[in-house]
Amino acid sequence: MTTDSVKLSEAAMPAHSHHPPFDHQLPSPIYFRSAHMPAGATYPHHAHPWGEFVYSFSGVMEVKVGSRHYLAPQQYAIWLPPGLAHQGLNRHQACHCSLYVVAEHCDELPRGVCALTVSPLLRALLEHLHQSPPALPFTAEDQRLLQVVVDQIRQAECAGSFLPTSEDPLLGHILQTLDDHPGDTRSLAEWAHQLGTSERTLMRYCLRDLGMSFADWRQRRRVIAAMRALEQGETVEKIARDLNYRSASAFIAMFRRQMGITPDEYRKGAG
Repeated sequence: MTTDSVKLSEAAMPAHSHHPPFDHQLPSPIYFRSAHMPAGATYPHHAHPWGEFVYSFSGVMEVKVGSRHYLAPQQYAIWLPPGLAHQGLNRHQACHCSLYVVAEHCDELPRGVCALTVSPLLRALLEHLHQSPPALPFTAEDQRLLQVVVDQIRQAECAGSFLPTSEDPLLGHILQTLDDHPGDTRSLAEWAHQLGTSERTLMRYCLRDLGMSFADWRQRRRVIAAMRALEQGETVEKIARDLNYRSASAFIAMFRRQMGITPDEYRKGAG
């Protein structure tokens, strides 16, 4: 998922800087690590000669590439090809993992940064590695398991961007407003009237910059808001009201369509 996330100024992030574990060389051609990150933690802007697959077991990891933010809720992961300058950050507490892959093993992996759909098998493999991380030096069994993970990443469906953004002044203004107020219910036609443009023009901008409809983008933005509220212990009923759903059941149905699990299931997994 080119998961372009909510815009986030670095100045707004608390100064909890963490440094990448390796500078110039990996200890193994494929290497797995996981880490718990406090709210507001950042990794500095950096690049490395190997690829990196980033997945969040709980919370939401964000990766900044240039002016874009890619975001990884639990159904998705972010792939960063070798040599790509990026910065990692998270607004709230998160537990995430990275799978590092040397460049010569990346030929069949995506050439550009993207979000990937995480299959149940891939998620189970990552959970296993998180619970029982292999220790160096790796055994032949460890190496085979890590290669299976790479094979699953290679087969993963590219999700484009879970929450892309736009630099267009009109569409960018709308998206920023929804970032700040995800429960805003104005239709694209109402936005067009307010901004002195046509609905058709805004629809074209959505397809060009977001790769999806305005309604789809707004649903995804609400999912992100809901995940954070669930992690903070808010009730499903309150979240549904805050996001202007007609009922808790309507909100639950939307969340399940987007994430494949119910809000309560997500809350249990994020705890």
